[in-house]
Amino acid sequence: MMKNDIEQIARKYESPNTHIGVLGSHSALEVASGARQEGFKTVAVCQRGRENTYTKYYANLFDHVIMLDKFSDIIKPEIVQKLVSLQTVFVPNRSFSVYAGYENIEEKFAVPMLGNRYMLRTEERGTPRNQQYLLQKAGILIPKIFSSPEEIDRLVIVKVAEKQRSIERAFFYASNPEEYQKKAQYRINKGIITPEALKEAIIEEYVIGAKFNANFFWSPLGDELDLLGFDKRVQTDLDGILDLPASEQLELNIPTQNIEIGHMGVTMRESQLEMIFAAGESFVTTCKKEYPPGMLGLFALQGAVTKDLKFYVFDVSPRVPGCPCVEPTSPYMKYKYGLEVGPGRQAKGNLPLKFPVGNSAKYGSVTIAAVGYQNHELGAIEGQIRQTASGVTFSAKLKNQLLPQLVVKFSGTANLLGVEAPETRVDFELFYPE
Repeated sequence: MMKNDIEQIARKYESPNTHIGVLGSHSALEVASGARQEGFKTVAVCQRGRENTYTKYYANLFDHVIMLDKFSDIIKPEIVQKLVSLQTVFVPNRSFSVYAGYENIEEKFAVPMLGNRYMLRTEERGTPRNQQYLLQKAGILIPKIFSSPEEIDRLVIVKVAEKQRSIERAFFYASNPEEYQKKAQYRINKGIITPEALKEAIIEEYVIGAKFNANFFWSPLGDELDLLGFDKRVQTDLDGILDLPASEQLELNIPTQNIEIGHMGVTMRESQLEMIFAAGESFVTTCKKEYPPGMLGLFALQGAVTKDLKFYVFDVSPRVPGCPCVEPTSPYMKYKYGLEVGPGRQAKGNLPLKFPVGNSAKYGSVTIAAVGYQNHELGAIEGQIRQTASGVTFSAKLKNQLLPQLVVKFSGTANLLGVEAPETRVDFELFYPE
């Protein structure tokens, strides 16, 4: 039912009026920045009291702001209708999943989205066919999971919800059942966690290795997987304690917390990139089977590389990961496209061609905000495209900011049917006014 509703809504969208929408939290700035670079209008859905980042400090990134009393109001019919009226394609982030709720997203939030809305709930470990299930199906290495504290026979990390902020996890480490009970009770007494939350905790083998969050984008249009880049987390108060000499850390004897407060961009040795791509491709293949049409768009595999150069994945982000450091620090998209591309900017176009074509085919507009070749930015393209009986016909012009008066005009046809192989013919004209 929801799928049919979304299809009907999307068919009415017209590209010049389409907005990229995002909840005002988590990764809204990088999504909006990328949308701007691609020539899209933007809309942020904000909560009163948390809006200044989007309405004051970075108001330039947003064409519209929808203000809510609380984030969970985003699934109200009048808000959904407002987003649809703006012809919004919504980019889900972690905050959206938490505040809107998975059932609401699947059954009430009738707004076209980037990604697979039914995969968002796989992030939760208590969900059937969750991220751990998908990783195992994909044959990706994962840490051992212990079903009870009594089974602990090596160093583990315990992931348990905080008492005050249930969407945040309080981590602690233990090497045996006795150490687990001692550290768990200490945190309960300090009011960091609750006994109820501890019962739902994940007890996971701690993988000793270098941390890498691999950020991907998969497009079903060409069945192509892009590696946007790697990042690692900055966490408080863990990083602060690790800055101290070991003797001072032991003297403090305080429970550390791993609250994510930022990210750092990192790169990986080239000889190991195939291993990362292989994991990403296996995950994409599995998701196609388990959650068709699959893991659309942005996702991240968060893991560690051990000393024997094996990649273990301990978390999956089935949506925009939230790592603004990737675009300015990662070389991988620049290697491929000649441009720096982050999670907010990565997008691929889709031409909804249907054959045979009727006599009513009309011209549609096409805008490409940036075109690159190797390490050079060539400019932006604006044009028109129309379907024909055998393919498409198009005309456009390319402008470069360095030479604003110079225009490259081009037009042509692409024949897809009735030929032995698809072919495209293009005529170019350089235009520079006297």
